[in-house]
Amino acid sequence: MQTLEPRKKAIVDFFLKKGLLVNSELLDYLEDEANFDSFVKTIEGAGASTEMEGIAVLSGNISPLILDPKENALNWVEIERLRAKSEKKGITGSSLHNQILPENGNGRSSKEKNNNFGSGVKVIFSYDKVPKKREASDFVLYFNNRYYSIEKILKHRQEMQNNLSISRIASKKDREQVSIIGMVKEKQYTKNGNCMLSVEDMTGEINVLVNKNKPELFDKAKNVVLDEVLGVAGVNGSGIIFASNIIQPDIPITEDTKKCNDESYALFLSDIHVGSNNFLKEDFNNFLKWINCDFGSKTQRDVASKVKYIFIIGDLVDGCGVYPGQEKELEIKDIKDQYKACAELLSKIPKSIPLIISPGNHDAMRLAEPQLPIYKDFGEPLYSLPNAMMVSNPSIVNIHSSADFEGFNVLVYHGYSFDYYISEVESIRNNGGYDRIDLLMKFLLQKRHLAPSYTSTPYVPDINQDCLVVDKIPDFFVSGHVHKAAAANYRGTTLICGSCWQGKTAYQEKVGHNPEPSRVPLVNLQTRQIKMLKFGRDA
Repeated sequence: MQTLEPRKKAIVDFFLKKGLLVNSELLDYLEDEANFDSFVKTIEGAGASTEMEGIAVLSGNISPLILDPKENALNWVEIERLRAKSEKKGITGSSLHNQILPENGNGRSSKEKNNNFGSGVKVIFSYDKVPKKREASDFVLYFNNRYYSIEKILKHRQEMQNNLSISRIASKKDREQVSIIGMVKEKQYTKNGNCMLSVEDMTGEINVLVNKNKPELFDKAKNVVLDEVLGVAGVNGSGIIFASNIIQPDIPITEDTKKCNDESYALFLSDIHVGSNNFLKEDFNNFLKWINCDFGSKTQRDVASKVKYIFIIGDLVDGCGVYPGQEKELEIKDIKDQYKACAELLSKIPKSIPLIISPGNHDAMRLAEPQLPIYKDFGEPLYSLPNAMMVSNPSIVNIHSSADFEGFNVLVYHGYSFDYYISEVESIRNNGGYDRIDLLMKFLLQKRHLAPSYTSTPYVPDINQDCLVVDKIPDFFVSGHVHKAAAANYRGTTLICGSCWQGKTAYQEKVGHNPEPSRVPLVNLQTRQIKMLKFGRDA
């Protein structure tokens, strides 16, 4: 087990005092003392430090620009303007670099993972850092990182153009209009039924009162959860802000939904639970026959022949020891044998179709997120599949790219945090709960985080990035976990939740959860239309 080396820790602390965070790639570069001195001189020279105040995180998107020989000609304000524009258009770090330095010929750009599967599939992000010992300071850096990442998004919102740090609110007059960006530390309701939020930033904390007599705003406050980062506009009082608006980072509205020119399909499986005595093998075999064009009508078989991508979003096997008494519900009691049986089933899918596979909470690995790709020592049979691409949870995968089409970015997240928000958020719980998982997925996109509350999921406090922040706007946000299929659209992003291949368990019976198994969301990438295929007996 290892901790952060003293040299790297000193570098992180140096930039943290300047309100900046560095990614791991840049951190490795700065370990060299000469590189560090040159870099510091660059960001502090010619007024650059003032203009860089809003940059917050020095990541792969911005580090090549700073390290470029033409750095003295850079317009930092223009970089931030283009970054805001790129958020809506999905421009990558290297493309942003080219926009700012179009004549740059040194070949330097953001590092991309070289793990393409044939053509048209590329992993944009998959967590692969080696596990190591964590310290209390790592948690501080982790939450600071989250704050800066989402603050950066909020600063581009019109309502937040004149935001102040909380420490400066005290200098403002009573009844003066103010706006802040902060992380929610506490939420409670007063005797009069108003909502009181305690919000903090790097300079201090302040109370925000949301009056129950403002119904629309009060509903927004009801949806606020602990540890999320949001904006508040309102009137200054004595040590309190009377809110007139709550601003979420949210994803921007996209005018045109991205579509490709050819008729191609992607489908989404999840929660197969091989090894369970409730695994619906007959239904899954029907799916395998269909994907091989041996099942269904002529039209259905024709669609099957045009499936180009299959995502498997966690819980491939039922696992062992996941919950008390699970061994009574297992047909296959050895975890390696479960993965072997799963791989045998998946091997029947045509080899021309890539399988993008991410883990879930039943798979043989750590529960804390981000989860690494399924451990090879347990899931080796999956790695032997020639068309399998193993990614982390969460991950971002680009599909169907070509010379004249940038492809679709797919945000993959199994959904272990979902149970918490279905229970805790009134607007989701009272409007369908598990039956309306699309409401929850929309909710998380509005927060720009897959698990904003500290207790909603176990997590790894990475000091360089919060991998659960939704910093890239996805074309598709896909999940599983709840054993019910769903599909919807939100601001140009398609929301898809996979079904399951497991019948109702004793635990689900006990808690009144009714799964809808053997359903497969299928997307036409040319039209973005979604069909729900049913392979169960009730189809």
